[in-house]
Amino acid sequence: KIGEKFNISVRTVYRDIKALGESGIPVSFEPAKGYFIVQGYFLSPVSFSSDEANALVLMERMVTGFADRSIQTHYSTALNKVKAVLRSSQKEKLEILNDNIKFQLPARMQNDFEYLSVLQNAISSNTIIEIEYKNNNEEISKRQVEPIGLIFYAFSWHLIAWCHLRIDYRDFRVSRIIKVRNLETPFKKTDHIPLNDYMKVLPVNY
Repeated sequence: KIGEKFNISVRTVYRDIKALGESGIPVSFEPAKGYFIVQGYFLSPVSFSSDEANALVLMERMVTGFADRSIQTHYSTALNKVKAVLRSSQKEKLEILNDNIKFQLPARMQNDFEYLSVLQNAISSNTIIEIEYKNNNEEISKRQVEPIGLIFYAFSWHLIAWCHLRIDYRDFRVSRIIKVRNLETPFKKTDHIPLNDYMKVLPVNY
């Protein structure tokens, strides 16, 4: 029922329950009740120093500049949760910083898409995705690929993936992806090149 409610696999449910137990959270099970956290357990409140809170505000500006809409939304939600546990004096200082830190980027770097979250999930779960992609010649193709990583270079996000159509690794500029769908199917290829090794063949040197 947990898997159905949150639209996740049974394997993921057991993995998360195990992770909770390993982190010290007392999870118990009863046939009539299912899994539950033992009564009386409370998470200790989160505490941030002023410097840590300030760093989060700066990161918010960088996320706005370098990430897409999906990541911006998730980060904003997470940051609001952090702000909710801060003292009033810290919140006031953050508001001052928020009004006085700007991040200006050229128009060509605007990430007007919302695929990074989907791509991240596929990379972390080793699942195949289907994309519609427009190349430099404005030609559109549909492909199934195995994403191995994301790289930001040459002012753009790039998806590095094993392409089933070309039977080789391909570098897809994320801004040229029209549609993306996670097929929830495990990778067929099991010996992918490490992303750090692939970076050695990129057309840029840093």
